[in-house]
Amino acid sequence: MIRFENVGMRYGAGPEVLHDVSFDLPQGAFRFLTGESGAGKSSLLKLMYLFHRPSRGLISLFERDISTLSRDELPELRRQIGVVFQEFRLLNHLSAFENVALPLRVAGRNEGLIRKNVGELLEWVGLKDHMTARPATLSGGQKQRVAIARAVIARPSILLADEPTGNVDDRIAMRLLYLLEALNRQGATVVVATHNQALIDRFAYPRLHLQDGVLHAQPHDGARR
Repeated sequence: MIRFENVGMRYGAGPEVLHDVSFDLPQGAFRFLTGESGAGKSSLLKLMYLFHRPSRGLISLFERDISTLSRDELPELRRQIGVVFQEFRLLNHLSAFENVALPLRVAGRNEGLIRKNVGELLEWVGLKDHMTARPATLSGGQKQRVAIARAVIARPSILLADEPTGNVDDRIAMRLLYLLEALNRQGATVVVATHNQALIDRFAYPRLHLQDGVLHAQPHDGARR
């Protein structure tokens, strides 16, 4: 599903922020992406969702070499990838409901199913009473939950989450992780970048650990509790 071979990345003419990154993630994998601030976690996620191209090396998504893709082919691939951004990237002129419904409307889904599925998901993440609210009126934690709901509503094949629990309390954080886990059980490949050690310790998934731009795969030796 995702393959990196000796990938390097730099911004402009600056120094490399990722060095010789290599790993394989099969369909249905779940990984935590860990590392200190500045280690390169967000940069690695940007490569995975095709926001940047590598400076060198090979990246394959869905068994396709991304270096051979034309600009016209990128949107089709991106529609199979759900992303939870650290800065949310909600559309301020749309309600919480409309933000979450947007991927389904772009895909041309039936309006009746959209209303049913979006309503159920927003209720599940604790936003039943805020469906008509616009982002400016929501707290940081509420915006985070809208962003996660938008990322998972279309059941993407790959789900990438950058600090998805950074603005919510522990109870909501666990609930959101269970949501990502449920999507993973349905076959999605999930990568969650997080600093939350308590969450990492609660879920027995391997880690991709970045240190100074170098990736180290780490099995999780604990058991989920």
